[in-house]
Amino acid sequence: MQYFLDGYRSGDPRIQPAAEGRSTDQGPLPEEVDVLIVGTGPAGLLLAAQLSNFPDIVTRIVERAEGPLEVGRADGIACRTVEMFEAFGLAGRMITEAYWINETHFWGPDPEHKSRISRLGRVQDVRDGLSEFPHVIVNQARLLDFLLEYMYNSPSRLQVDYSHETLKVEVPGAPHERVSVTLNTPNGEKTVRAKYVVGCDGAHSVVRQSIGRVSQGHGEDKAWGVMDVLAVTDFPDIRFKCTIQSAEAGNILLIPREGGYMVRLYVDMGNIAPDAWLTKEQVLEKAQAVLAPYRFEVKETAWFSVYRVGHRVTDKFDDVDHDQMNNRTPRVFIAGDACHTHTAKAGQGMNVSMQDTFNLGWKLISVLEGRSPASLLHTYNAERHVIAENLIEMDTRWSRAIGAAQDSDDPQAAMKGLAEVQRQFVTNSEFTAGFATHYTPGLLTGDDTHLNLATGFPPGRRFHSAEVIRLGDAKRVHLGHVHRADGRWRLYAFADMVDPRSPGSRFSALMAFLASEESPVRRFTPGGADPDAIFDVHGIIQQSHLEIDWTEIHDFLRPHKGPLGLQDYQKVHAPVLGTDQDIFDLRGIDRGAGALVVVRPDQYVSLVLPLDGFEELNQFFSSFMLEPT
Repeated sequence: MQYFLDGYRSGDPRIQPAAEGRSTDQGPLPEEVDVLIVGTGPAGLLLAAQLSNFPDIVTRIVERAEGPLEVGRADGIACRTVEMFEAFGLAGRMITEAYWINETHFWGPDPEHKSRISRLGRVQDVRDGLSEFPHVIVNQARLLDFLLEYMYNSPSRLQVDYSHETLKVEVPGAPHERVSVTLNTPNGEKTVRAKYVVGCDGAHSVVRQSIGRVSQGHGEDKAWGVMDVLAVTDFPDIRFKCTIQSAEAGNILLIPREGGYMVRLYVDMGNIAPDAWLTKEQVLEKAQAVLAPYRFEVKETAWFSVYRVGHRVTDKFDDVDHDQMNNRTPRVFIAGDACHTHTAKAGQGMNVSMQDTFNLGWKLISVLEGRSPASLLHTYNAERHVIAENLIEMDTRWSRAIGAAQDSDDPQAAMKGLAEVQRQFVTNSEFTAGFATHYTPGLLTGDDTHLNLATGFPPGRRFHSAEVIRLGDAKRVHLGHVHRADGRWRLYAFADMVDPRSPGSRFSALMAFLASEESPVRRFTPGGADPDAIFDVHGIIQQSHLEIDWTEIHDFLRPHKGPLGLQDYQKVHAPVLGTDQDIFDLRGIDRGAGALVVVRPDQYVSLVLPLDGFEELNQFFSSFMLEPT
């Protein structure tokens, strides 16, 4: 963590100084804003957290509830989501509080005693090397607390306007007019006009309905009872994630919760009438029947709900019809459950929802800051809609596998079904860990032309971090953790085999180019801004940190910035040599030629280029960035 760039100040460095005109009292909702976010679920608050770092962008977030969520709802946090939270500096706190899922266990009817359940398999939840972070369980309310605190400590001092219900959204015909949003507030109806509106308002989204988008798919006949309980039991795997299928009583998905005592049960209650109501006693009785003969005594129920969720994807995630895309740019977006719904079996709802707005946030920042034209916003639907479709396909396969295991009366068929559940879990492990997203070549993602230079960083995939040693202070750090949720692009230059101090070094030649007026760094960075305000460039040499001093590296990687002109000592790194953790080996970097890896503000790789690919680098950024005026 770097701070004191603007001068020394005491206190918690995570609390940033308030921007001019901002204070802990953000005042009533103004009549005009730049971005209005509707809904304070994970998608809405993650977007708000990103925008809160930009006080010149007037952002407000409205919520019809009277206050923050206190308990319940989603809980599974995929490895990829923890990586994303690291960009906000929140991963450490999250994994400290969380329950870590290390193994998943599979229970079914005992082959010799069908009336009993027995453990039929166990697998490591996340394979080694997939991420530096674990798969964890955190109460959604607690996750939202982290984001609310982050917003409040930002330069914007952004807070939520509670008890503000969105009634309708109206998009004017003129392309430069603001969107009109009618709200029911504690003081009566109010109209707010916004440049952009983002609906994160759930499966029954008013924003989605207002722009005429349709949720397509099918409903779910089965009902699931969900309960967070403090219980006493002799079930041996109570602190492991389990899928449990009994011969006759039904099935449970069991998720241990944070704190060491609480557990969540997703209990399949079967087909019930749409207007039927289930009590927690009925759900508990069903759960106890599935777990028999093990004892399960509930001491306290922290949260209980019954839900039915189908597989649905909205036809488009913004307000512009396909045949109008050449004439208009989006002004209203939807994210999260407003665009896609599915079962809880794969644990992806909250994770994919936050990935939606992590994708959208930096694009809104780029447009509102004047870095990119508004046409950039078309890429949100183009990239995220296919991800939602892939999610539904995976969840459907997973649901069918579980259904086949639970619905068969043939013991052998049921055993085969349970084996298929375990196989599907292993097959879909990359998806459930959050790493199946692969953006195809397009405006923001290049092709695989130069992938041979860095095989571990395929374009369209998330940047897979690895440890390095920081040259300035010999600290062992994860390279990907330099990435902050600040709207900046990252350029990681992996040096060629020539000593970077030599005139023949391609690495040094790249730094000279990036420092020149012809480079995208110079062309797209506003005059008077810090040299790394738009592009954060890092160099990774091949030599040991004991062989080269940081002062011997090209001046471009030792920039002076901030009002005091302080020097940044943290942009050059060396590999962890003498171990199996050398980043050049782990990520398939061509040691002879080196490589330049270009990473988007949302942590996905855009390009792999040769170190002398100057023209390709310029062409890429010129296609969607504007030179400051």
